[in-house]
Amino acid sequence: MATTHTVHAHAAPQGFIRRYVFSLDHKVIGLQYYFLALSAVFVGMFLSLLMRIHLIWPNAQLPLIGAIKPETYLALLTMHGTLMVFFVLTTAPQSGFGNYFLPIQIGAPDMAFPVLNMLSFWTTLLAYIVMLGAFFVTGGAPLHGWTGYAPLSALPSAGPGEQLGADLWVTSIAIFCLASLMGALNFITTVLDLRAKGMTLMRMPLTVWSWFVTAILGLLAFGVLLSAGILLLLDRNVGTSFYVPLVVVNGQVMGHKGGSPLLWQHLFWFFGHPEVYIAILPGMGVASQLLSTFSRKPIFGYRAMVYAILGIGLLGFMVWGHHMFMSGMSPYSAFAFSLMTMSIGVPSAIKTFNWLGTLWGGRIRLYTPMLFAIGFVSLFVSGGLSGPFLAQPVLDIPLHDTYFVVGHFHLIMGVAAIFGMFAGTYYWFPKMFGRMMNETLGKWHFVITFIGTYCIFMPMHYLGMAGQTRRYSQFTEVAYQTKLLPLQTFMTYAAFVTIGAQLIFVINLFWSMKKGPKASDNPWEATTLEWTTATPPPHDNFGGHIPVVNHGPYEYSVPGAPRDFTMQTDPATATTH
Repeated sequence: MATTHTVHAHAAPQGFIRRYVFSLDHKVIGLQYYFLALSAVFVGMFLSLLMRIHLIWPNAQLPLIGAIKPETYLALLTMHGTLMVFFVLTTAPQSGFGNYFLPIQIGAPDMAFPVLNMLSFWTTLLAYIVMLGAFFVTGGAPLHGWTGYAPLSALPSAGPGEQLGADLWVTSIAIFCLASLMGALNFITTVLDLRAKGMTLMRMPLTVWSWFVTAILGLLAFGVLLSAGILLLLDRNVGTSFYVPLVVVNGQVMGHKGGSPLLWQHLFWFFGHPEVYIAILPGMGVASQLLSTFSRKPIFGYRAMVYAILGIGLLGFMVWGHHMFMSGMSPYSAFAFSLMTMSIGVPSAIKTFNWLGTLWGGRIRLYTPMLFAIGFVSLFVSGGLSGPFLAQPVLDIPLHDTYFVVGHFHLIMGVAAIFGMFAGTYYWFPKMFGRMMNETLGKWHFVITFIGTYCIFMPMHYLGMAGQTRRYSQFTEVAYQTKLLPLQTFMTYAAFVTIGAQLIFVINLFWSMKKGPKASDNPWEATTLEWTTATPPPHDNFGGHIPVVNHGPYEYSVPGAPRDFTMQTDPATATTH
């Protein structure tokens, strides 16, 4: 059972600085994270647009930028991947929505450690500024890719951007790891210690379960990446040889010996594969919440969904080697990693079938949040289907350095997670800002983004099977690659349209904050605790009254109940499933 607790001591602040800048309120911190991620996603999309323009018009002269050189293309690729993975996919779903809604959904007045919560945001912002600073130093941004493979990333003489720009890149990621570790400790402690009376573990919404397991993944994974980053900085600046063997660069023997580039790969991917689930698990929680709410049905197989989240978290740490089939690992190791990778498809499939079971026979309300939740399921399944191919070493080796992999991870990890963010934004916007977003604009945003996403990333699978290599800045030098350019052109035009559609979202978001119709306390007729409090929630979430939980989180269409939803705080005498 949950521990009883008192309201936290920090009072509602009065000054602007303490209220909105250095705030201890988890709701303000959640919004700070959200808008940081919103700025990062537009920087990342702009970089991807420059890459796509260069791929089909390699000699184009762009205003203010000029021609994009091959090394500039690699720097764009590095920074696009890094910003999207760390400052968008990790930051918005977990630190943004999780910070705002996890305490409210478990009936807590705030996070367990408010000061640590504030520090984690400002540390993340510092990491973001340091990362963007890599564009503006001598030599520019690094070109070693978002995975930072040694020895390219470990030698300042390896190429343009590998001097101060690469140091800033590594430093930024190390700072981000510290921020994530602080956040993870906060999330775990809050869930374990601050649940309201009656909020047992099996009464927690699936969103809370997903944020909780994601925090555990972050606690275990980011520490490894932090250690790896520190060793990389030592190799670069102190002359150690953790990752650099005896190697010749530009005709000169480097003063290193004894290091192993594979050590970096092991450490990076031991973080990197749990990171995939750090990005996608909160989206799974949001999709579960919305599919139940807008189908007016209890989630199909609640306990199975919880165990599937736990299974994904556990197995996520056992599959990192499938990123390294190309490295010459032992076939026995490759077989073990292949087997574990195939097995992680089981909990993912359980979740997918349960989502479909929730939809089946429901009285579905196709509001914008529901459309994005269904879109999330579609993208997760489409991206996931190519996963078992890459789990086989015999297939992964020819496909690994092709666009097949790019299509796979963008669908399942990138845009699926972003669809989860959009779903959460449209769903929780009324609670956060007290107003409704425009439904018509929301549906236009969904339709264009959904179709555009498939037009960009589905053809990448065909390009990969045809042998189109990833990380190449242009395809005009190789005859068979040149023949594939019409498909690249189609994808680039699709990217123009899809990125343009995000302006609809931005206009809708900021216009609705000021001009949207006023929202009621529970506009979606949902059951979880955030819909029992005022809109927007008061400083301590429940106006000094800690709720008492009597029901599960998804009591919809209960036979004999006076209405088609039973709030978690309704009296215990109410009929339940």
